[in-house]
Amino acid sequence: MTKSNLLGTAIGSLPHNNSEKALELIFEKFPQFPIWPQLSNVNPKEDMIAQFTQNLPGVYFNETDCRWFIDQNVENFFEHLEEFYMDYEAIVSEKEFDLLEKYAITGEFTSVIPTYLKMAAEKKPAFMKGQITGPFTYATSLVDNQNRCAFYDDTLKEVLVKGLTLKALWQIKKFKEASPTSKPVIFMDEPTISQYGTSAFLTVKKQDIIDCFAEIAQIIKDNGGIPAVHCCGKTDWSIITESGIEIINFDAFYYAESLSLYYNEIEQFIKKGGIIAWGLIPTLDEDALKSATVESLMVKFEEAVAYLVNKGMDKTVLIEQSAVTPTCGAGSLSMELAEKAMTLTSELSTALRAKYGMVN
Repeated sequence: MTKSNLLGTAIGSLPHNNSEKALELIFEKFPQFPIWPQLSNVNPKEDMIAQFTQNLPGVYFNETDCRWFIDQNVENFFEHLEEFYMDYEAIVSEKEFDLLEKYAITGEFTSVIPTYLKMAAEKKPAFMKGQITGPFTYATSLVDNQNRCAFYDDTLKEVLVKGLTLKALWQIKKFKEASPTSKPVIFMDEPTISQYGTSAFLTVKKQDIIDCFAEIAQIIKDNGGIPAVHCCGKTDWSIITESGIEIINFDAFYYAESLSLYYNEIEQFIKKGGIIAWGLIPTLDEDALKSATVESLMVKFEEAVAYLVNKGMDKTVLIEQSAVTPTCGAGSLSMELAEKAMTLTSELSTALRAKYGMVN
C-alpha cells in the first residue's frame, strides 16, 4: 500500500514565463512530490487541451477558429488510424516502448519536461507527478467539423482515450528513466466531470465515463504508475471509485462535504489503499487566497476530514492516506499569488505532518 502521509504537491498550471524559475519553485516547495507544470504564458500549446494532441489521428488545429478539433474527414484519417491502433497494440500488449516516442510531448508543446526530468534525476523524489487531460473533459472539449463532441462518436472517443493512455505511458517511461526509485503518478485533470448529470450532459451514461477512466487507469497501474483524478469541484464520486483510480483530488476548501455523501464508496476506496488529496489552498478564489493562512487552512483540513471521520472512518488510516494540494491550477493567478499558493501548500503539509507525528 502506498502511503502519502500528508505530502504536498501542486496541480497543473503556473503563470510563470520562465520554465527554470517555475521548476525551481516546484522542487523547493515539493521536494518529495514535484510536478511538471503547464506554462501557457511561455507557450499557448501548453494549454491542457493542446498539450496532448501530437500525432493523434484526426486531431488538427483550425486557424480560423483558433481551436483544436478531431474529425474523421481529415486527409489520411483511416491510414493514420490503422497505424495508431497497431502502435497502441504493440506498446500496450507487446511492451514495445520505443514506439512511445512517436507520441511524445515534445519541446513544441512543453517548455519544462526535459528540465523536470533532469532535476528529478538529481534529486530522486519519492513521487514524480505528471498529468494528462481527463478523458471526459478531453472528449467533450474536442469536436468534429459539425461541432459535435467526440465523446458521442465511438471511434473518435476511442482514439482520444487511447491517445491519452499513450501520453501517460510516455511520461511513466521518462520518469522511470530519470529516477527509477521514484513512483510515477499520473493525474487526469477533469474539470468537466463536475458537470456530469447537468442538462449539458443528460444523455451521457455513467458507465461510459467509468469505462474511459478504467481503461487508462488499468494501463497506468500495469506499468508501475499510480492513476489519479483531479476535479476542481464536486461530482458523483462513485464514478471515480469504480474506475480503479487510486488518488482522488478535489476542491476541499468549498466542497469537502460532497465526498462524505458517497461515504460507503469512499470507505471502500480508502480500505483498498486509495489516497485523498485534499485541495485546500483556494487558487480559484483570489480573495480567499489572499486572506488564507496556514492556521486557517489547518482548521479547514480538520473540518474536511471530520465529514468522513464522523461517519465512522478511521482517522489514522485516512491521515496516512492523505495528501495536500491547491484546489486547482494556479495559471490564472498573478506570479505573487501563485507563489503564495505554492508556499501555503508546502507549509500546510509541513504543519500537518508535524501535528500528526510524520517526519518532515
